[in-house]
Amino acid sequence: MNPVNDRHIKRRLQTSSLSTMLSISLVLLMIGSMGLIYLNTSKLTNYIKENIGISLVLNDNIKKVDRLQLQKNLQTSEWVKSTQYISKQDAANILKNDLGEDFIAFLGYNPLSSSIEVFLNGQYASQENFKTLSNDLKNNELINEIIIQKDLIDSINTNVRKLSLVLISFCVLLLIVSIALINNTIRLTVYSKRFIIRTMKLIGATDSFVRKPFIKTGVLQGIFSGLIGVLLLVIILLSIEKEMPELLILQDLFSLLMVFIGTFLFGLIISFIVTLFAVNQYLNMNEKNLYR
Repeated sequence: MNPVNDRHIKRRLQTSSLSTMLSISLVLLMIGSMGLIYLNTSKLTNYIKENIGISLVLNDNIKKVDRLQLQKNLQTSEWVKSTQYISKQDAANILKNDLGEDFIAFLGYNPLSSSIEVFLNGQYASQENFKTLSNDLKNNELINEIIIQKDLIDSINTNVRKLSLVLISFCVLLLIVSIALINNTIRLTVYSKRFIIRTMKLIGATDSFVRKPFIKTGVLQGIFSGLIGVLLLVIILLSIEKEMPELLILQDLFSLLMVFIGTFLFGLIISFIVTLFAVNQYLNMNEKNLYR
């Protein structure tokens, strides 16, 4: 064979392999990005829910020990994340800051009551659970009134359901598109080598022998594509964190690691499966169809 042609073919194969890896890497980058967006949305939703509480307005002149016991009882519930005691003076200071004037000096007394703010864990922050907790506490002699922000809770839960549905639908659509793109990319690569497969079959090579180099190449492409995709994802995350650190403040290392591993494994598994099916297609193809 002509050395010039040999080098040309080798260069074309290397270029094809590189373009395949880059194409798969970009698809994996999109999938990983959607995973991070979904996780961050979930974290942000929980954060918002956990900052909506029930206000337990306490009766005047209750003993400190009774109030502390009430808080302790609340915090033993798996529903409750935390409680916060707000004294009459604290409530007055908060309202004074909101109004921008000293209403106590105008009234001559502090009309506000002390209260306990009860914050639930995100997974339990629903109107039904707030109502159940309210019913359990309404007969407590220490509590004068229970205030629940029902409209806000309903609005958040409704919007979260809508947003989750949109994100899940988009993720499924992106998954289908990404599989199709990876499938087409790898099939085109295998298609360019269909005559090599046919030649190997004609000289007596077994199917497993023919598959082996292609599967090996497909797995290696999947590994490198996964690594490149994860690396690009890390670079983008570091850039975003530098510019807008508040967007990732709720993200944790474990979730990031799961997204990275999932992205890498997805690239590896899809590359292996698609390569296997593509090679099998050309192993069993009629000679006439090779020229189509």
